[in-house]
Amino acid sequence: LNVTCWRAKFMEAFFSHVLRGTIDVSSDRRLCDQRFSPLLHSSRHVRQLTICNMLQGATELVAEPNRRVLETLASSLHTLKFRHLLFSDVAAQQSLRQLLHQLIHHGAVSQVSLYSWPVPESALFILILTMSAGFWQPGPGGPPCRLCGEASRGRAPSRDEGSLLLGSRRPRRDAAERCAAALMASRRKSEAKQMPRAAPATRVTRRSTQESLTAGGTDLKRELHPPATSHEAPGTKRPPSAPAATSSASSSTSSYKRAPASSAPQPKPLKRFKRAAGKKGARTRQGPGTESEDLYDFVFIVAGEKEDGEEMEIGEVACGALDGSDPSCLGLPALEASQRFRSISTLELFTVPLSTEAALTLCHLLSSWVSLESLTLSYNGLGSNIFRLLDSLRALSGQAGCRLRALHLSDLFSPLPILELTRAIVRALPLLRVLSIRVDHPSQRDNPGVPGNAGPPSHIIGDEEIPENCLEQLEMGFPRGAQPAPLLCSVLKASGSLQQLSLDSATFASPQDFGLVLQTLKEYNLALKRLSFHDMNLADCQSEVLFLLQNLTLQEITFSFCRLFEKRPAQFLPEMVAAMKGNSTLKGLRLPGNRLGGGQTLGRERGKGPGL
Repeated sequence: LNVTCWRAKFMEAFFSHVLRGTIDVSSDRRLCDQRFSPLLHSSRHVRQLTICNMLQGATELVAEPNRRVLETLASSLHTLKFRHLLFSDVAAQQSLRQLLHQLIHHGAVSQVSLYSWPVPESALFILILTMSAGFWQPGPGGPPCRLCGEASRGRAPSRDEGSLLLGSRRPRRDAAERCAAALMASRRKSEAKQMPRAAPATRVTRRSTQESLTAGGTDLKRELHPPATSHEAPGTKRPPSAPAATSSASSSTSSYKRAPASSAPQPKPLKRFKRAAGKKGARTRQGPGTESEDLYDFVFIVAGEKEDGEEMEIGEVACGALDGSDPSCLGLPALEASQRFRSISTLELFTVPLSTEAALTLCHLLSSWVSLESLTLSYNGLGSNIFRLLDSLRALSGQAGCRLRALHLSDLFSPLPILELTRAIVRALPLLRVLSIRVDHPSQRDNPGVPGNAGPPSHIIGDEEIPENCLEQLEMGFPRGAQPAPLLCSVLKASGSLQQLSLDSATFASPQDFGLVLQTLKEYNLALKRLSFHDMNLADCQSEVLFLLQNLTLQEITFSFCRLFEKRPAQFLPEMVAAMKGNSTLKGLRLPGNRLGGGQTLGRERGKGPGL
């Protein structure tokens, strides 16, 4: 933990505890003084703020008594984190909208990170993404922004604010943009319907989003899928429209209850999750968001398994079949109605599964997010959406002023082999400086060769050579299985500026393939300074290791758990020491977990070789 000022760190922690209520201010006479505000006093020291669970603290920060606290945070806060978010009500999302607008659009927040969100709420996730990308549209019934009025007073609107993403006045919409437009429209209509109600804790679910769309007079399934092309059997009656059911439900009670099974047929709601096995019956929600209900939801959301035959989500309903068809979402408000403000430069998503609608929205925003400098997508279950991500990154790279220089991508599975995915990323982002990519398991379900799964687009996978890039740091974590050395060599040959290379769990078909990689490094990567190998079986590659130690450009080499001394340790150790003595540029050699033995150490003579 690198803490430069412990006083500031303490004040930051104190601010968070007071905001969440874990510190009882009333118990201390000095803290409850009317002339003293604990939040205001500590807010100027806050550099990082974490929002958890049910968005605790967002409503308090946007309240009028804490206006000066929020203004101070806007100038001091740089990192905003979200951890373990649960389902939230419309009032909390409205408060979060105002908070993000103040901290990002009119503040100094440059990094937004999301951690451990097993089942993201679509409306809340899209809200965080769009606000982080710099888009702002006041919510229904929300107070106007005072800072926006002051900033816009006396100046004409600038066309450049929205031209980067929206293009001309009548832009050409791709599938991702149409989907984002429909999602934003559904969220606004849902909020407009629920804000006047007396129950503030009504949860925003996919069913409520679908009902709000149908209540507005727009049946997306009916419009986007005509009877001739629909999947219904001939002569099948369509279910009655949702407004009648919605009005009857709202007149009977203000709390949300499930319709009985014997009622009239309703449009089938989009499933949010599958409950754990063994639970019988439907759970009736009682009361406005009790703790037991939240705990129940959280536990069984995590424990639930996704169904293979899961229904089409609202994003796919809004946009129809994304591959091959061209559904029209005209008439729905899109991002053109939003104002463009300052956006963040670092976005991190850790263990946040991305549904189709969320991935489409993210890809759409990324295609013109020119202020973004670092992107981290860790274990998001992208699957085949990785192709849309590559298309959006390619579009972003073509934007004037693109600043993306670091990409960290890791997942359990990938529809592409990791080396082909690396080649595609390097081709899409030639100005990238740092690339970290990891795939834990080879995917069978998402393999393009499996029948029923669409193959990758031809412009992503190609045999043409990779153009020269600006890559300086490359980290790769491989799944089990032999990797084709020529593909890795093609990436290395195009990365002449590479200074640091790390290979984790890489397996090659033969020692000759590993030697080919080392020879490529020696000939094409003359700027390479640091080289790291982890969890690789190099017991049969002792001659290649000696060849590597003679590389006069390397300064640090790490062999961790590579089984170097598993064979011929008595003969190989002196050879290794002799090779190190002849290399005057090598400054560090690390050999953890290589069965070196307790009595065997590598020494150095003064001025003749490196130490460990």
